[in-house]
Amino acid sequence: MSNELLWQPSQEAITNSALTSLTKAAIAQTGLNLDPYADLHQWSISQPGDFWSLVWDHLGIIGDKGSANYSPGKNFIDAKFFPDSALNVAENILAQGKDHEIAIVGIDEDGHRTELTWGQLRDKSAAVAAALTELGVIAGDRVVAWTPNYAEVIIYALGALSIGAVVSTSSPDFAPSAVLDRFGQIEPKVLLAAQSYSYNGKSFDCLERLTEIAASLPTLVKTVLITDQENEFTSFENWIKPYLGTPAKFVRLPFNHPGFVLFSSGTTGKPKCIIHSAAGVYLKAVAEHRYQFDTKPGDKVFFYTTCGWMMWNWLVTGLGASATIVLFDGQPLYPKPERLFDIAQNEKLDFFGVSAKFIDSVAKADVKPMQTHDLSNLKVIASTGSVLVPESFDYVYRDIKKDVHLASMSGGTDICGCFAAGVPTQGVYRGELQGPVLGMATDVYDVQGKSAAADEKGELVCTVPFPSKPIGFWGDVDNAKYRSAYYEGFPGVWTHGDFAAKSQSGGFIIYGRSDATLNSKGIRIGTAEIYRVVETFAQVQEAMAVSQDFEGDTRVVLFVTLKNGAELTPEFEKELKTALRVQASPRHVPDLVVAAPELPRTKSNKLVELAVGDVINGREVRNRDALANPLALDWFKQFAL
Repeated sequence: MSNELLWQPSQEAITNSALTSLTKAAIAQTGLNLDPYADLHQWSISQPGDFWSLVWDHLGIIGDKGSANYSPGKNFIDAKFFPDSALNVAENILAQGKDHEIAIVGIDEDGHRTELTWGQLRDKSAAVAAALTELGVIAGDRVVAWTPNYAEVIIYALGALSIGAVVSTSSPDFAPSAVLDRFGQIEPKVLLAAQSYSYNGKSFDCLERLTEIAASLPTLVKTVLITDQENEFTSFENWIKPYLGTPAKFVRLPFNHPGFVLFSSGTTGKPKCIIHSAAGVYLKAVAEHRYQFDTKPGDKVFFYTTCGWMMWNWLVTGLGASATIVLFDGQPLYPKPERLFDIAQNEKLDFFGVSAKFIDSVAKADVKPMQTHDLSNLKVIASTGSVLVPESFDYVYRDIKKDVHLASMSGGTDICGCFAAGVPTQGVYRGELQGPVLGMATDVYDVQGKSAAADEKGELVCTVPFPSKPIGFWGDVDNAKYRSAYYEGFPGVWTHGDFAAKSQSGGFIIYGRSDATLNSKGIRIGTAEIYRVVETFAQVQEAMAVSQDFEGDTRVVLFVTLKNGAELTPEFEKELKTALRVQASPRHVPDLVVAAPELPRTKSNKLVELAVGDVINGREVRNRDALANPLALDWFKQFAL
């Protein structure tokens, strides 16, 4: 079935797009006819080395590309891009923009607005690099941030990347145990934190929790605080002050040198520490900004994110496309649902990125920016985090802006980028992601491991290596966790865990997660983080949390089995939710708590979230034969919608 065409780019926009420029360069290089997009995409995945080498040149990457652009290796993990290259991501980002131009705009929930010029960004990042060096931080050492989405975090990250340090970030709504589950694994030397943050009109003090976190990270040599007040920790401005004016130094490193550690959602225990190449993430993300969303130098780019989500890393790389990035920290609907549209209007945003849940929320609140806001500058509305349902496409074009490129994106922390996203030279169809991202051999496989027909649901996969594939997992010496995470579904193929279909128009439709990761209000969270809190209660025998498609989005349902004589009273349910809110985060609080007689498990005694998820979402159970107690599933059928 073909969906309704909702938007098409003008011929002028197509002609002037970076994608068209790249297409011409590819045609000149190969002599092939690579127009339309589908042909360019096919070349980009059939000749990945040549494609990414062209992107390197077309983006003007600073560094030594080396003599080889791609080494396929013996498998997906072993494949390497630019194996003898040397470059520095911070050097590339900080080469953009004129000194007086604005690089970063920061806005907090109280409306406090700051601007940072490119000149200031260069000076302060160089000072951070010098301050870190003075502390003994060298290439490969880890530095971490537990902070709101402030400009200081970006300055800190760029300073660290300048000297080859590895950056990892988390947001302040994570409880100390959740922070330590992450940072404790990677043994950081320096921690950046904030004194407090605001959310939904309330201020939250971080100092007590910070003291606990800092004391539990024995490898720390310094804790720095984003603050105006004096206390036991050094303030960020005081820390870098002696080093302001230090000339920038950039350590050029191999393409596969680690730059970021991102964390999985903790589905099967402690969150996996995913090690990403700085260069791989940078090359892929800047290519996405330029070619999939047509970000131009000087564009104002906004994405609502925390520092605990990979979209923060993605947004920061927008600086590499010479864009001005706009940060917001706070509740996106506070003090009124129009808050982010006020920012879009006041900052004259070109790119407005939000979660699918945000679009659903403002639609339900009957917000109609088309009638109340001047969004004439806005070129792109991007959405990710969960599935953007067809009705949300209708809402955007009816009530936000008629002439806008609505780009639904699908990717992940695992690749710090997108599998499928916008294609600025093509039309937008209702309910669809426009197409596979260049360089990404994105496909949908049926249960036999064959490419599915259009409109046939299956597993989202990627069949060809790409620059931002993880280097590996922290502490996973033989890559056993890495292989089991992505390559066991279909041998030699990246299986991402999304339930999807290809569309007749060449795009994709995503139906939600096919693995056990939860999606809470557009943010992915892990079940293990819920269980560790819930199962401390004496009344609870076991717990299982699953996502259920519900009213155009997802909700988290928590099933608990109770010990003899215990009851799930309203008071006990409230206790459970309060504990999750305090000990994990507000996003870990389930929408529905239900007492179940028995939870299904494998013959090796592992609980099977996938099977329950399949039942309550009305899907066929994929692994019923592996269950020790398959009849336990029958009870869950009553919750299928």
